[in-house]
Amino acid sequence: MKGLTGEQVEKREKSGLQNLPVEAPSKTFRQIIAENIFTFFNFIFVVLAFCLILVGRYRQMLFLIAVIVNAVIGIVQQLRSKREVDKLSLLSAARYTVIRDEEEVLCPSDGLVQDDLVIFKAGDQIPADAVVAEGEARVSEALITGEEDAICKRPGDELKSGSFFLSGSCLARLTHVGAESYASKLTVEARKKGVGKKSEMMKALDKILHVIAILLIPMGLLLFWKQHWIMELDISEATVAVIAALVGMIPEGLYLLTSVALALSVMRLAKQNTVVHEMDCIETLARVDVLCVDKTGTITEPNMRVTQVVCLDTDRSSFITELLQTYHRELEPDNETARAIRRYYGEKQDGVENEAEIEWKAVKKIPFQSKTKWSAVVFEGRGAYVMGAPEVLLGEDYPELSGWVSDYAKRGERVILAAAYEGEPEEGKPLTGRIHPLAFLVIANNIRENAAKTFYFFEKQGVKIKVVSGDNPVAVAKIAQQAGIAGARQFVDARNLETEEDILHAVEQYTVFGRVTPEQKRQFIKALQKNGHTVAMTGDGVNDVLALKDADCGIAMASGSDAACHAAHLVLMDSDFSALPEVVAEGRQVINNIQRAAALFLVKNIFSFALTVVLLFAPLTYPLTPIQLTMIGGFTIGIPSFLLALEPNRDMIQGRFIFNVMKKALPGGLTNVAAVLAVSIICEVMGYPVEVMNTMAGITVGFVGLLVLAGVCQPFDRKRFAIWATMAVFLTANILFLGQWLYSLVVLRFRQFIILLIIMGASVPCLVLMRKGVEAAAGYWRKGGK
Repeated sequence: MKGLTGEQVEKREKSGLQNLPVEAPSKTFRQIIAENIFTFFNFIFVVLAFCLILVGRYRQMLFLIAVIVNAVIGIVQQLRSKREVDKLSLLSAARYTVIRDEEEVLCPSDGLVQDDLVIFKAGDQIPADAVVAEGEARVSEALITGEEDAICKRPGDELKSGSFFLSGSCLARLTHVGAESYASKLTVEARKKGVGKKSEMMKALDKILHVIAILLIPMGLLLFWKQHWIMELDISEATVAVIAALVGMIPEGLYLLTSVALALSVMRLAKQNTVVHEMDCIETLARVDVLCVDKTGTITEPNMRVTQVVCLDTDRSSFITELLQTYHRELEPDNETARAIRRYYGEKQDGVENEAEIEWKAVKKIPFQSKTKWSAVVFEGRGAYVMGAPEVLLGEDYPELSGWVSDYAKRGERVILAAAYEGEPEEGKPLTGRIHPLAFLVIANNIRENAAKTFYFFEKQGVKIKVVSGDNPVAVAKIAQQAGIAGARQFVDARNLETEEDILHAVEQYTVFGRVTPEQKRQFIKALQKNGHTVAMTGDGVNDVLALKDADCGIAMASGSDAACHAAHLVLMDSDFSALPEVVAEGRQVINNIQRAAALFLVKNIFSFALTVVLLFAPLTYPLTPIQLTMIGGFTIGIPSFLLALEPNRDMIQGRFIFNVMKKALPGGLTNVAAVLAVSIICEVMGYPVEVMNTMAGITVGFVGLLVLAGVCQPFDRKRFAIWATMAVFLTANILFLGQWLYSLVVLRFRQFIILLIIMGASVPCLVLMRKGVEAAAGYWRKGGK
């Protein structure tokens, strides 16, 4: 077939018949700008600033500077990340063989057009709807329909976009591309329904922000009513008080910090040649406590080699050699084992001595499937022959040859049995005829150079390794032992795991699983998740696709199939398993630091909400101003949180995000409330003017903020101490040198200063007691107490 001409391709592109994705791989420049500027909280800040303009309190609008700086930082960092990600996405994009102008050319998915003739092979994911024109292949539609059985596709059959090739190859004509394809319509429908998986952290942050957004306006209106009509403050003073409370309630930098930290993490991973398909998987990496790996391509190098062919019928060695040559010429080399055998016989073919030229005509071909563990070819006039796992093919007769297989398996080598078959093999059905063993093919591949070091890292980090392979369990266990995997002697044949209870028990008891089918890989992932584990999985073949999709974090090797790379959350472009520790460390660093920074932000929010609630009922005026909270928030929360977000931190994340953050934030927030109420009550009793109360309250909140920051920086090292000390110096300098001019602070009299020192001193044991109380309550809650 000739395929389209260049002129026809150009015409279709102009007509919009190009296979453009309905979702861009990364945010556009316009989206990044809009998401950082046009936010709900930025709108609230603008409204608050307008209110201050109306009452002539321009100096209190300093918080707008922080809003602008936050937006600029967010835009710049996300644009930097976008450039890195887009470059790597371009390199990692799948390319398809297309016939155009009677020539085969490589074309990216978004370069395909309607009516293109595309050559698909095993491992390819179908980028657009198509109809088979020539050839025959087995396709899985499990990712789009949930149907796990392989479907045979012949000329005239439809290929749905999003499905992937298990075996065989074919030439297909694209019928529906871009937004008109089956997979694209599913994507659009899912978007309309709001279908999408968010990480625990992002869901927790969304929940916090939604609660704040709901409470913000009614609490502001109630406080204004209280301050103006009950406390009889004039409009200007009441407005400043209300805006101070609202500014304290808004976590203006929290969502920005999270977005920037994740964007920077994606950028750093991109520089390590790791493509991130779903940003939320970075958090999942931080929580992973079980890593499932395949043997081939992960523990060992992907390339295999035939080391020996053992003829079991020495009188027919020439016939067996020719059979094996012909067998692997007829079947597509859909996996690395088949490619290794074809390479071996390709090299040996010229040296084979045949007494006579024998005609071999294949009348039926059944490609290898991971589910059945065998392949078959029927030759006209010569019968049927099968190749696959010895214990699967031989069944009850396996013990007769198990000694041969065990000898090689104990060395970590794979054994393939070639045999004659009495009967007609049927695809997807058990072999019921008699098997006549002809030869063993012994296949080996080398263990990766850094495998032992990599697995030792995960062992030290508390991550359990589970080796899940389709090979003989004895051979897999031996390879696992050589790679230094803890517990590698604990292995099991997955064919013996028949019930869900068997699997739930086995995934905790054993480390190595052999003779695993693709469906069992999914069952193992789900069983581990059901047992409370966060599971990551590595894979590179079409038999790994469904398990990669089900895992909390699927990690594919770029050297593997396109389908595996599409299904995974992360893709290692160098296909180097030893890069995984750095990827996991990156995930832990960013989430630990976001969790730490979130606690800083919520201290201010908890304090402002709690204080506002108290003041709605207590006969006291709001003791702080917006400009004071901006200064305190900048030096005790904003600046240090961004600096701490860059800190290395490889600790495994434990517990729920919102629980961890609230446990750290509550003591500081409640201590602030107690200290500021003490200031307000004393100033009210002593008859001190509002300016004195503002000054004492502002300094107290700043001091408690430094105490909280010191707790977050624990344990101190040089960098963290430098961050804390610098913030303390800058905050003190602002109070001393800019306090009267910029922040409306006043010089305190001696008695007022002593009272301030007493309150500040009392806040230290108060914070300690609050921490102990919250810790005790958290422990009681974890034990199920009510």
